[in-house]
Amino acid sequence: MLDPVIGEILPPAVAVGEAFSDDESATLFPVEEEAIARAVAKRRREFTTGRACARVALARLGLPPAAIPRGERGDPQWPAGVVGSITHCAGYRAGAVAWRRDVQAIGLDAEPHGPLPDGVLNVVAGPEEQARLTELASAHPGVHWDRLLFSAKESVYKAWFPVTGQWLGFGDAAVDLSPSGAAPGQGRFTARILLGDAPIDYFEGRWLVSHGLLATAIAVAA
Repeated sequence: MLDPVIGEILPPAVAVGEAFSDDESATLFPVEEEAIARAVAKRRREFTTGRACARVALARLGLPPAAIPRGERGDPQWPAGVVGSITHCAGYRAGAVAWRRDVQAIGLDAEPHGPLPDGVLNVVAGPEEQARLTELASAHPGVHWDRLLFSAKESVYKAWFPVTGQWLGFGDAAVDLSPSGAAPGQGRFTARILLGDAPIDYFEGRWLVSHGLLATAIAVAA
């Protein structure tokens, strides 16, 4: 069995379910089936296993299996009193949940540990962020910092939207990544929200590189 990935970078109040392959026996609730009725096979597999991981996490909170419908923006709709997040990429699916009394919001993202496609970085990162990435790549070339920045901003959005109900673009958050130790495989990041009058203007998260993946996670204390 492989070691946890996102489970390693979340606090004890957060329950996690993770999978490194699709669960062929997993089933969906009718409302979830409706959400992917026209999906291709790949999308159906990742959606189904992601929901299965989320139900494992819910069980670890002591809750029975429950439907996790999609909201208008595709965000998971959790049982009353619960917050959570789901992520998936090639070779990995995960769901994380917590009681709202303990955690205000969760944001997860996992990505293959490789460089971003050409042209994407200019969409994701501003000049100061790109300069910081150059510094990090020079000091610690074993990490694909551009993809890590992308992942961190995905986690920021997933933590932001359920609380605010507002869209957040890549340019609306300034992220600073920091490694832990001289040979980094993990570290922390901060995100400043650049919108005026933002209901939340700052996030802190953690990141990890493991099993050919990189993962980022945010858990906002209640």
